[in-house]
Amino acid sequence: MRSILITGCSSGIGECVALGLHLRGYRVFAAVRNKNDRASLEAAGIECLLLDYSDSNSIKVAVEQVLEKTGGQLYGLFNNGAYGQPGACEDLSRCAIREQFEVNVFGWMELTNLVIPTMRAQGYGRIIQNSSVLGFAAMSMRGAYNASKFAIEGFSDTLRLELTGTGIFVSLIEPGPIESQFRANAYESFKKNIDVDRSVHRERYYKMIERFEATRSLQPFTLPPNAVLNRVVHALESNRPKIRYPVTFPTYLFGWLKRIMSHRMLDWILYRVG
Repeated sequence: MRSILITGCSSGIGECVALGLHLRGYRVFAAVRNKNDRASLEAAGIECLLLDYSDSNSIKVAVEQVLEKTGGQLYGLFNNGAYGQPGACEDLSRCAIREQFEVNVFGWMELTNLVIPTMRAQGYGRIIQNSSVLGFAAMSMRGAYNASKFAIEGFSDTLRLELTGTGIFVSLIEPGPIESQFRANAYESFKKNIDVDRSVHRERYYKMIERFEATRSLQPFTLPPNAVLNRVVHALESNRPKIRYPVTFPTYLFGWLKRIMSHRMLDWILYRVG
């Protein structure tokens, strides 16, 4: 039975992938940050553990628990837990940016580095990073999140080169809008860290708030989390997993536009859709 550690399983993509792989026969270790989020996963027969990306000890203990239960083996890692910090770059405090990177970047890097020795020793493994369309096409008012996903893309590309010949494959999933709690969580971070009325961007923020609070929560081209599950399955089971897996129409579109357009023209488009 192939074992896989999946983070961010409280809802959305992580929960969907955990349940989907469990049904395919994987031994899934589903990591959540809040112990109250374990019940539904455990009821489905999935092994759960606590993992907080901002806490090195939590990451270390989680890996130790998984390896103890598997006899020191691990087939796959799916780094998925993350959140978005909205706000203009000039309105983001150092603290807000640090919090974004602790969870979205540093925790991912630390967890990945902890499982690599196991995969290297066994001679195989799959590392899958859930990036974003914003990992290669930056949009305004999302500076911290853009930067965190660009960082994960660079880290993963470098890691892939360094693991050449080890039997360990590194893949990036690049979703656009997916049905999840992501926007609701982003709104909470926005309210926590952005002083709207003191910002030169307040008029744009008011429009953002309207969108956050709109009853129709789904953005255009939003897909269910199963769309990501399908890509994860391919990355785990293909003899030649892809380096990048685009998900949703916006990802394909902006990937294509980035190849054919000048930087200035692409900026013009990204500014208007952002």
